[in-house]
Amino acid sequence: MGKHHKHTRREFLGRVTMGCASIGVTSLFSGITNLGLMNAAAAANRSVFQPNTGYKALVCIMLQGGNDSFNMLVPRGISEYNEYATVRGALALAQNDLLAINPTNTSGIEFGLHPSMSNIQTMFENGNAAFVSNVGALVEPTTLSMIQNQTVNAPLGLFSHLDQRTHWQTSIPQEIGTQGWGGRLADILYTNNTNTDISMNISLSGVNIFQRGNVVKEYAISHKDSGSVLLNGASNNNFYQTLKRQTLDNILDQEYNNILKTAYKDTVNDSNGNSFAFSSAISNGTPITTTFADDTFSQQLLMVAKTIAARNELGVNNQTFFVEFGGFDTHADMLADHSDLMATLDAAIGAFNNAMIELGVQNDVTGFTMSDFGRKLASNGDGTDHAWGGNSLVFGGAVDGQKIYGQYPDLYLDNPLDVGGGRLIPTTSCDEYFADLALWFGASSADLDQILPNIGNFWTPTPNAAPLGFML
Repeated sequence: MGKHHKHTRREFLGRVTMGCASIGVTSLFSGITNLGLMNAAAAANRSVFQPNTGYKALVCIMLQGGNDSFNMLVPRGISEYNEYATVRGALALAQNDLLAINPTNTSGIEFGLHPSMSNIQTMFENGNAAFVSNVGALVEPTTLSMIQNQTVNAPLGLFSHLDQRTHWQTSIPQEIGTQGWGGRLADILYTNNTNTDISMNISLSGVNIFQRGNVVKEYAISHKDSGSVLLNGASNNNFYQTLKRQTLDNILDQEYNNILKTAYKDTVNDSNGNSFAFSSAISNGTPITTTFADDTFSQQLLMVAKTIAARNELGVNNQTFFVEFGGFDTHADMLADHSDLMATLDAAIGAFNNAMIELGVQNDVTGFTMSDFGRKLASNGDGTDHAWGGNSLVFGGAVDGQKIYGQYPDLYLDNPLDVGGGRLIPTTSCDEYFADLALWFGASSADLDQILPNIGNFWTPTPNAAPLGFML
């Protein structure tokens, strides 16, 4: 396995993921309330693709902390459940409490969902949701003997929150990258949008790596009010705020000799103007009557829905969204905490699905989950520790649903995928999972090696095909 220089790399990633704090030291940005609006336009030489004829959006939901996803998707048949209950011990969900689902591609093996996931149960049974099983960050196909003999190029920082969460966003786990596969996807497709002033990559969770490309950067919005985060005082006309705004405008208008300062100036100008444009578009978008819960995650998905409702006002055919939902580092109180998390996730996704139906775009919007990693099958006493492979959810009208894709693993200790304590080697790579999404979104098979540089290690890009096939 590759050497892992934790201290140096963590400091570097800290500068990347904590960009707000780093940039905030410059006096130029002292009056800006949201440095996530770093959406400076960058010229790039690239081929021009024909615009899409319709709208498509990808909604990435990062379950931060490492979702215990083998308590999200659980085998329900007698022998398979007994195997699950044995390895999980006190963390096993009661067999009779599981919400039955009937996947059409598992050769009769029965499965159930966490009892808090009734909306997702309905979506799955209706064919609008699916699971990708035992998926994780891989550089190349990996076996237990390769791990034991150290003959495989394994992901850096295996079992580390920061490293693995980054790998899911970059899909290049052999290195620490600063650009994400969503950003590289946007670099290829952003000219499909007639309005390129506002980024096609919208973040409800501030600065992130997933949406950071070479040309296209993330555009951070708030889940409150009209979404747009303005310069402090930008919408206030009292004397003090007017004077402050005029002072900032004067700073922006002056000539800068330093190239970096010029880039900063352009970024602030763009962010200021785009904030008002975005706010106006949200206010004029199609109203949404679907009820969402009051928790922050639900309200973030409501703002995603409002942004999609304003797609015509924004002049976009392609958009990606990034929403982070935290709390999944369940080392203790796992059963109670995970139940609450699953209930919140289920309610928010259920409401979002209903909103997409209300807007008539259910077939044009696909949501999917990522997480740092799965968690160990064996309990640590009251919770679970960091592991590797896990189960992910994908949903929307374009999903070939009521299926479980990939290989649902055997759930017993020391099985051929177990690197220790029920840490399972993924049998499906993130690249395969993401390739299906990228191809549906509008990328061609010839684009995949730019978006997902490791895809050729798992699947040969082929026209009119996809590695897993979960998108219609």
